[in-house]
Amino acid sequence: MSLAALLGSDLPLIQAPMAGSQGSALAIAVCAAGGLGSLPCAMLSAEAVRNEVAAIRAATVQPFNLNFFCHSLPAPDAARDAAWRAQLAPYYAEFGIDPASIAAGPGRSPFTAESAELVEALRPAVVSFHFGLPAQELLARVQATGAKLLASATTVAEALWLQERGVDAVIAQGLEAGGHRGHFLSDDLSEQLGLFALVPQLVRALRLPVIAAGGIADAQGVKAAMVLGAAGVQVGSAYLLCPESSTSAVHRAALQFADAGHTALTNLFTGRPARGIVNRFMREQGPLNAAVPEFPLATGAVAPLRALAESRGNGDFSPLWAGQNAHGGRPMRAGELTRQLAVGFSGI
Repeated sequence: MSLAALLGSDLPLIQAPMAGSQGSALAIAVCAAGGLGSLPCAMLSAEAVRNEVAAIRAATVQPFNLNFFCHSLPAPDAARDAAWRAQLAPYYAEFGIDPASIAAGPGRSPFTAESAELVEALRPAVVSFHFGLPAQELLARVQATGAKLLASATTVAEALWLQERGVDAVIAQGLEAGGHRGHFLSDDLSEQLGLFALVPQLVRALRLPVIAAGGIADAQGVKAAMVLGAAGVQVGSAYLLCPESSTSAVHRAALQFADAGHTALTNLFTGRPARGIVNRFMREQGPLNAAVPEFPLATGAVAPLRALAESRGNGDFSPLWAGQNAHGGRPMRAGELTRQLAVGFSGI
C-alpha cells in the first residue's frame, strides 16, 4: 500500500506540525491541495484542539493529522531554576523585568489520559507522536480509534523500537530539520544523522514506510528523498512564510535575512535541543548550555524577555525555529507550495 493510500491523502506529503507557528488554517490549505495537513497539539488546551478540529472539518473532508509530544515532565528543581534565572539577571535588568514576577510553567504538555479521551472523541485519521510514544495503555486507546500512527525517529534503534510497538509509518527526522529533535532513546547528539544518511538506513532496517523530514523545501528535495527509498516526505520550514501560517513578524523577518542560513541546535528556549536561527541569546549564552532547566521547564524564564524584545521588533530572545534549508521557504500560498512540492513525486 502506498503512503498516500495509508494516510488517505492524495499526496504522500505531510505538512509538519509546527507548534507556535500554525493553527488550523495551514492544515486546511495543505489538505485542500492534496497533502496531509497537521495540527500541533502540545501547546493547546483540549478546548482549543476541539475548536481547531471543528474549523478543519468545516473547511475540508480530507484527512488530517493531530500531533502530540510524549515527553515525561521532570520534577521541578528550584535550585537549578534559581541559578538559571540568576544567570539571566543582566537581561532582566536590561528590560526592566522583576524576576519575582516571572511565572513558572511547563510550556508544553505530554500525551495524557485526557489526550487519549480527546483522540477518542475527535477520531482523526492520523495521529503522530514526537519524543517516542505514550504509555502502552494510552497508545492502545489511540490504536482502537482506527487512526494511523506516525512517530519520529532519529536513529535506526529508535525506528526499530517504534516498529515493535505498532506504528504504521516512521518519520525519519534528519539532523537538518528545524524545531525540536525527536530523539528519545539517547541524548547523545553525536548519534544524530543527516537525512540522506538516515533514510537509506531506515529503509533497509524496517518493514514500514519511511517518511523523510529535514531540509526538504522544493520538488528537487522531494525527488531526492524518494530516490533514496522514502515513501513520502514531511515538510515544515518551507511553510513558515505562507500567509496561512501564524509565524510571528520577527520570525518571518528572520527567515528572509541572510542570517537565516546560520542555524544551530539550542536548548536555551525550552531545555531540549531544537534547531533555530542563531540570534543574540544563542550567541551570548552558547546554543547548548548545561545550566538550562530540563525540558519543558526552561520556557518560563525566557518568556518575558521574548515578549518584550518582540514588542520592540526584534527576535533576540525568540526561538526562531527553522531547518538548515530555511531559505527554501517562500511567501506564497500554502496550496501553491504544496502543488510545487508535489512535482517531485512525478516519475518516481
